[in-house]
Amino acid sequence: QVQLVESGGGLVQPGGSLGLACVASGSHFSIDSMEWYRQAPGLQRELVASVTSRGTTYVADSVKGRFTISLDNAKNTVYLQMNSLHSGDTAVYTCTARYYVDSAPWADLNSWGQGTQVTVSS
Repeated sequence: QVQLVESGGGLVQPGGSLGLACVASGSHFSIDSMEWYRQAPGLQRELVASVTSRGTTYVADSVKGRFTISLDNAKNTVYLQMNSLHSGDTAVYTCTARYYVDSAPWADLNSWGQGTQVTVSS
């Protein structure tokens, strides 16, 4: 099983920037893609951004132009650079990984991180 450990969450002022990171660890696995989700209390979880191991990215319209996702294949780490933050970005941000293990490369597996709180407030 791949374990995901997130870092970078915290409190930031409106208009500010924050960078999140999530590292995937385990044995004999390969990442297909990694994603960032977010969820605020009472609201649905939404996909913020995703990136494949080949570099293909997706960014939700709500954060397009402000957020950038990137994947360091060598470190199995996904990053989310968040700029021009506002109160609507306040949420728990969770990273996910879609991966396969070497012994079963045909099986698409999934793992979720623990989530990290991002609060945008003055």
